[in-house]
Amino acid sequence: MKYLSTRNSAIRESFSNVLFQGLSKEGGLFLPESWPNIDIKNLKGKSYNDVAFNIINPFLDDDISREDIFKIISNTYDNFDHPNIAPLIEISEKKYILELFYGPTFAFKDYALQLLGNLFYYFIEKLNKEITVLGATSGDTGSAAINAFKDKNNINIFILHPHNKISEVQRKQMTTVLNKNVFNIAVEGNFDDCQKIVKDLFVDKEMQKKISLTAINSINWARLIAQTVYYFWAYLQSEEERVSFIVPSGNFGNIFSARVAKHMGLPIDKLHIATNLNDSLHRSISEGKMNVNDVVETFSPSMDIQISSNFERQIFESLNGKSEEVIKVMTDLQKHNNYQFNPNTIKKFQKIYNSTSVSNEDTLKTISFFKKEYNYLADPHTATGLYVLEKLETDVPLISLACAHPSKFGVAIKQAIGSEPSSPSSLKNIFDKEEKMTILPNTTDTIKNFILENI
Repeated sequence: MKYLSTRNSAIRESFSNVLFQGLSKEGGLFLPESWPNIDIKNLKGKSYNDVAFNIINPFLDDDISREDIFKIISNTYDNFDHPNIAPLIEISEKKYILELFYGPTFAFKDYALQLLGNLFYYFIEKLNKEITVLGATSGDTGSAAINAFKDKNNINIFILHPHNKISEVQRKQMTTVLNKNVFNIAVEGNFDDCQKIVKDLFVDKEMQKKISLTAINSINWARLIAQTVYYFWAYLQSEEERVSFIVPSGNFGNIFSARVAKHMGLPIDKLHIATNLNDSLHRSISEGKMNVNDVVETFSPSMDIQISSNFERQIFESLNGKSEEVIKVMTDLQKHNNYQFNPNTIKKFQKIYNSTSVSNEDTLKTISFFKKEYNYLADPHTATGLYVLEKLETDVPLISLACAHPSKFGVAIKQAIGSEPSSPSSLKNIFDKEEKMTILPNTTDTIKNFILENI
């Protein structure tokens, strides 16, 4: 399998180059030149590891053997705390919840980042190289990435998060990791600012010359194919003929992984996007308007995003793979902070996706309702999807994604149900641990100098 860029459809990159680069030299996102077709009948009765191997392997090339990739996959999910890895719960007739918080940091990001860490380590040993991992987080990506890379030689990891704009548990999961190769940077700005700095550094020529910079955000293609696995897994557990998915979305990576699954033959009827008050995705789908507003703080901080990086992949697809048109869209957005798609492109978006924006009030009401009605406790991100699940009436079975363990968002949970959730044992003493974090101004040069001084 070879890969092209959303901003240069003529290039053909290997999987290992895509893995390490994250972004193309033009600043585009990678996509495969074709979509593998999966015979779902051959997946029935198989384990999660077997399903993962069948989904992921077609996206690789000769850079890695079939035996090695299966070994990597098996090692990845050995430390997940549920026999089904990602269990499916039928909450009411034809309505399901896919629980994705059984990894080491209790968030869906573990499913991709544990695999990503193992892939990186495989290749740096094989190629005898050192890498610098750089990422921005609105909460869960950072802790999942740090957990995946904290004990790996020849890897330094720098994670940017918006200062005082994530939950205390989310911050502590990152900053209490004291390994010498881990650097937590609290940026005096919002997540979009962090994300912009990361993108700027990846196209910075001095950085490209001095260090081997690697992305771990959902812009990294390997994360998306790892996430594609659990959509197949959910479908297989449901034993339904056809399903729709509801995905709480901020950066569009997880929902686009579902789009990948559909491309590969998974019988998906509709993809439903749930956003919070930071509803740029909702506006893009419902009105075709991409415009950058001020970020609003909500009870679901991991979705407090106005610029959804992965949406560029869908734009590329909906513009028929014309990279020059994608460049125009993204350039206009950067210059004017807005872009209006034409009616034909909007129809293409809406043929695939529905979208809903969920308020803070409705998020808390949904947490309370599901606790009372079904004795199911959801975190605030999951609750945005459950709001859609409860309201939506359709003949097609619905699967809503549970993104994180509720204990990571105790303040919101207490406000919703009157008491804090119980915590997994590994989180109970986290508030007593020492923290290591550097607070820096919201400028690319400051972050750049800090990285260069610490590698």
